[in-house]
Amino acid sequence: MMKEQAKLVFSRPDKKIYHQDDKLVKVFEQQYSKADILNEALNHARVEETDLNVPKLQAVQVVDGKWAIVLDYIEGKTLQSLMDAHPEKEDEYLNLFVDLQMTVLSKKVPMLNKLKDKMQGKISATDLDATTRYDLHTRLDSMPKHTHLCHGDFNPTNVIITKDGTPYVIDWSHATQGNSSADVARSYLLFYLAGNKELGEKYLRLYCKKSDTAIQYVQSWIPIVAASRLVKANPEEVEFLRNWIGVVDYQ
Repeated sequence: MMKEQAKLVFSRPDKKIYHQDDKLVKVFEQQYSKADILNEALNHARVEETDLNVPKLQAVQVVDGKWAIVLDYIEGKTLQSLMDAHPEKEDEYLNLFVDLQMTVLSKKVPMLNKLKDKMQGKISATDLDATTRYDLHTRLDSMPKHTHLCHGDFNPTNVIITKDGTPYVIDWSHATQGNSSADVARSYLLFYLAGNKELGEKYLRLYCKKSDTAIQYVQSWIPIVAASRLVKANPEEVEFLRNWIGVVDYQ
C-alpha cells in the first residue's frame, strides 16, 4: 500500500510515479501489460550489471491491486531542467549529454532483445502502405548488425545530475542491443519532437564529431526510427514522423 506521505512526481494515463522515503515507486494502471512491466524490470536489472550509474531495482510488487516497480530514488535535477535554467551553459550540458550517451553505447548487454527485431515488428504494425513498409524493412535489414547497449529514449529528461555532479541514466524500459546510430537518430528526433530543432542539429553535429561518425550514416536511420515510433506516437507527432519517413535519400 502507498503511504500517505508518498509524493506524486509524474503522471500519465497508464502510470504514476511516486517518491516514497528513499524509493521511487512506478505504479502501472491495470490495463498495462504485465509482460511489458516485467520486461521493463528485467531490462533494468540487466543494465545494472554494467558499471553505468543507474538507480538500483529494489522490487517488483503489487501496490493497491496494481503492478509496480520499485527503484532507488536519485536525488538531483534532470539535465533538461538544468539546460532550461542555465541556457548560457548549453554547450557544457550538451557535451556532458553526448559523452554520457557515448559511454552508454560503449556497453554490451548480451541478454537484451535485439533492436532490429523490435523495429521490424513495429514497422509491420504501422498503418503505412505495403510499399513503404517493404522499403523500410529492406533498409533496416541492410544496416550493419551491432550489439551496443541502446537506451531507446535517451534525452535530457532521462538524465539526473546529483548534487556532486554524478549523472544517472533512468528509464530503461526501451533498452535493446543494436546499432549505436539508431539510438542517436532517435535522440535527434526527440529533440525535434520537444521543439528544440536547433539543439537537435547541434547535438547531431557534436555526437558525430566526437564519435567520428558520418552525419549521413545517422541520417539514414531517421526514416526507420521515425516509422518505429509511429505505432505509439501521440496524435500531434504523427504528421511530423510521417514527413521523416517520406524522406527517401539523404545522400
